[in-house]
Amino acid sequence: MDSQIALILGQDGIVNGAIYGLMALALVLVFSVTRVIFIPQGEFVAFSALSVAAMQAGHVPATLWLLLALAAAALAVEGWRWKRGAEVDWTSTLAWCVALPLAACALVLWLRPASLLMQSVAALVLIMPLGPLLYRLAYRPLADATVLTLLIVSVALHGVLVGLGLLFFGAEGSRTPAFSELRTDIGGIPVTGQSLVVVGVTAVLVLLMFLFFERSIVGKALRATAMNRVGARLMGIPTGLSGDLSFALAALIGAVSGLLIAPLTTIYYDTGFLIGLKGFVAAIVGGLGSYPLALVGALIVGQLESFSSFWASAFKEVFVFTLIIPVLWWRSLRSRHVEDEE
Repeated sequence: MDSQIALILGQDGIVNGAIYGLMALALVLVFSVTRVIFIPQGEFVAFSALSVAAMQAGHVPATLWLLLALAAAALAVEGWRWKRGAEVDWTSTLAWCVALPLAACALVLWLRPASLLMQSVAALVLIMPLGPLLYRLAYRPLADATVLTLLIVSVALHGVLVGLGLLFFGAEGSRTPAFSELRTDIGGIPVTGQSLVVVGVTAVLVLLMFLFFERSIVGKALRATAMNRVGARLMGIPTGLSGDLSFALAALIGAVSGLLIAPLTTIYYDTGFLIGLKGFVAAIVGGLGSYPLALVGALIVGQLESFSSFWASAFKEVFVFTLIIPVLWWRSLRSRHVEDEE
């Protein structure tokens, strides 16, 4: 391996690490606010990319019917809770269950977007409401359950969504056009415009998330809920809405990731699972609680995958997932172990 090959592999590692970083940020966000290890995060990636591919083929993406079915089910559940005397926030309910699904219908069925930009916007509107709808149907009734119980629900939900992905899109993979056809050399290394788009969009999203959590009232409310859910509730913060918002942001991040990666690799109905798992490895490096460490972990995972694919491509996944073992061992040595009763 000479220096040029090392630089090319390093560039690939940065691009891959940017996608894994977005996955890791979404996983840390959801876990810190709701204690849910959200395994189906990768399905948002696949559904977003395949929805754009379906629109480019002139078809109505089946994710629209999934969105409408989940919205109807969530609306029925909220109506049932209200009838039984439970307090229901109808503003957020109508936003997630009526307004956004209707906007998705208008974009996909009425406007019929033809440009890649508008198709991407339609995919974001399609995928983002899936997050809070899944939270309301699958996780909110179990808000006080153990982390293990929530993890089992995540595994089951992942199986359901992967099966639906196979039903909706078939076993064939799809690619979408690149957002930039630029091709240039930087220091003798070929760089594509899509790679620059991936890194640039990731940097912008990370900056926006930093400003959101540091400067906005809603972001500070999410941070408070992540630090102390009971204390946040006592201070008047609606922790139920915090779950809605965290899942909505996670779905949006997953949808953006799908749009970014689809021009670089063929996306299949189950591709998102592997991407999500690598994002989970990066999140584990950050202890499922630190956004900066999760980003560092994503870069490590990206570089490890890139260089191991050169030296031993058949075992690159093994190297990546083996990274969890020393990280967990090191964290177990530094953590204070307590009994369940404590």
